Amino acid sequence: MKKSLILGVLALGSLTLYNCDVDKKGKLEMPEVAVDVEEGNIPNFDVDWAEVNVGTKTKMVKVPTVKVVVEEMEVEVPYVDVDMPNEDKEELSVAVEAEVNDFEHEINIKEIRASKNRLFVVSQLDKLDVDLDGNVLRVQDQIELNAPDLDIKHYIIGKKPNRSFNSRYTYVSNMNNLPTKVKEAKVIYKK
Repeated sequence: MKKSLILGVLALGSLTLYNCDVDKKGKLEMPEVAVDVEEGNIPNFDVDWAEVNVGTKTKMVKVPTVKVVVEEMEVEVPYVDVDMPNEDKEELSVAVEAEVNDFEHEINIKEIRASKNRLFVVSQLDKLDVDLDGNVLRVQDQIELNAPDLDIKHYIIGKKPNRSFNSRYTYVSNMNNLPTKVKEAKVIYKK
C-alpha cells in the first residue's frame, strides 16, 4: 500500500509540475517519506495551477466573402393565363432559383401542373462544363402567371447543390420520382 501511495504522489506531482513554474535550487535528493494512512482515506493536496483566461479579442483577419450580382434585363418570359370559375385572378411571377459553386448550371421551368388549389412547378437543373473555381452563381428561371391565389410547390429534377439556399425546394433525381399527387395533376404549361 505504501508503494502504490508513493507512486500516486509522484504521478500527481509530475502532473502538477507540468503546468507550474518551478525553479530548482541546490542538489536534488529523494527524501525519505513515512506515511501513516488509515485505510480508505486519501491525503489532501493543495496545488496552485496555472491561471487560464478564456475570452475573445478583436483581430483583423481575411475572411472569404460571396458577392451575388443581380442585374435587371428585359427578356421574354413565358406567360400562362389560368381561368377558374368564381375566382379572381392576379398576375404574379413564379420563379425558381438554385445556388451553385462548383460548375455553372442552368435551370428551366419545364412544367406547371394544377390540382385543386395547388400548382406544382417542375424545373430541371442541368450541370454545364464551365468550372466556377469556387465562386458562387445563382441561376434562375421564371414564368408570368395570371391566376387565382394558389399554393405553389416546387420540384427540381437534378442533383441538389450543396448550398443552404437550395433547401427551400424539393429535389428529385428524375420525373419518375415525383410524388403521385404531382404525376396525377393536370399539366397546364409545358416547355
